[in-house]
Amino acid sequence: MNKLSVKLGILFFLVIFGLITVMFFFLHAEIVDSRIEQELQTLKSRGNSHKAILEKQFDDEMIDHVILMESESNTDVIITNDSGAVLASSTPVQNFKKYINPPLTPIQGDGQVLEDKWDQEPYIATVSPIMIDQNVSGYVYMFQDTASVRALIHSLNEHFLIAGSVSVIFTIVIIFFLSRGITKPLIKMKEATSQISRGKFSVSLPHTSNDELGDLAKSIELLATDLSYLKKERSQFLASISHELRTPLTYIKGYADIVKKRTLSKEEQDKYLSIIVEESDRLAKLIKELFELAKMDQNTFIIEKEIINLNGFFTKMDQKFSPIFHENEMVFIVNCEPHLILKADSLKLQQIFMNLLDNALKYSKSGSTIELTAWKQKKRIHITIKDSGKGIPEKDLPYIFNRFYRVDKSRTRALGGTGLGLAIIKELVHAHGGDILVRSKENVGTEFELIFKEDKN
Repeated sequence: MNKLSVKLGILFFLVIFGLITVMFFFLHAEIVDSRIEQELQTLKSRGNSHKAILEKQFDDEMIDHVILMESESNTDVIITNDSGAVLASSTPVQNFKKYINPPLTPIQGDGQVLEDKWDQEPYIATVSPIMIDQNVSGYVYMFQDTASVRALIHSLNEHFLIAGSVSVIFTIVIIFFLSRGITKPLIKMKEATSQISRGKFSVSLPHTSNDELGDLAKSIELLATDLSYLKKERSQFLASISHELRTPLTYIKGYADIVKKRTLSKEEQDKYLSIIVEESDRLAKLIKELFELAKMDQNTFIIEKEIINLNGFFTKMDQKFSPIFHENEMVFIVNCEPHLILKADSLKLQQIFMNLLDNALKYSKSGSTIELTAWKQKKRIHITIKDSGKGIPEKDLPYIFNRFYRVDKSRTRALGGTGLGLAIIKELVHAHGGDILVRSKENVGTEFELIFKEDKN
């Protein structure tokens, strides 16, 4: 009883069996009533035929003729006068005395049914009046033994029983295959999820239909693929964290031991202490960025959107970065379309552009130009940051937003990067409902494009 196929099978059987039982009950009742009505109408029609003959010639000869006709059939006839006295009968009269009393109310010309209780009485009966000169001259009583009617109904019941049994058997067979057909893919999905729970993500499910079960199978396969990717990413992430933490800690410990154990000049001490401070700052920055990513992964950081005038916002960015670019003999140009409004978190937006501009500064040479451009197009705000730096190799472009991914491994320590900056930028942009694209060519430059939906609410 714990199997879904059994539960579905029992449920289907009860529902279908109930429907079949109700339909068979009403159909049986309707057929029986129709058959009895047909027998009564046939009996009354036979009586009316005799009545019509007797109305033309109501004498002993014609009465004997009618009696003779019924003596060869499975029905019986009794003919009486208008007061109920028996003139002739095809069977002993004592069996029918309770039926042949003169009726208290007038009988219609086409006759009427006297007895229709086939399941309780030994006979069904009808009576037809013999009308001569518009007066009742006698009556024709017709009787039929209900044993024949019961035999007919019994035969009908047997046919219904056979049909019902066959229907139930077919229903059970159909329900068996139907429930198996429904639950078989569910069982396979259960086995697949069990494999996933054990860490086996290479599951494959047959896509046998385009309905909800097919969609569920695709979703489970997609889940397995995503979990496999996440497991791989987690392993790489932990390995990268281990490496990133080990490297500055090794520097800090190594140079601290040198300063502690050796007698060094003031100049050497300052040199080694500067390295320790630099690596400590690098470690602090790494931990801070890891905390930021953890908050983003858990959706615990808050985006507090406000209406931002991008002209004023980028004017402040220009004032803040222009001296730094000027110091490095670079040109910083801001082109912002007038009256450009964006609903965003100003602090998070500032963090996005500071990181992008910082990357442009690090990877560009003296004499380079860094250009920030903002405009509105089709209810979307586009912002690009373009530099003329060293560029990004085409093979690295798909991975630059991955955590701890670095394009130039040899210059990483000199530039102080952690490999998390672009990952954080991407998360912040997506948190604003935007998207970020990158176009780059080696030794030509790189262009990042941010696209935000216009939000007027």
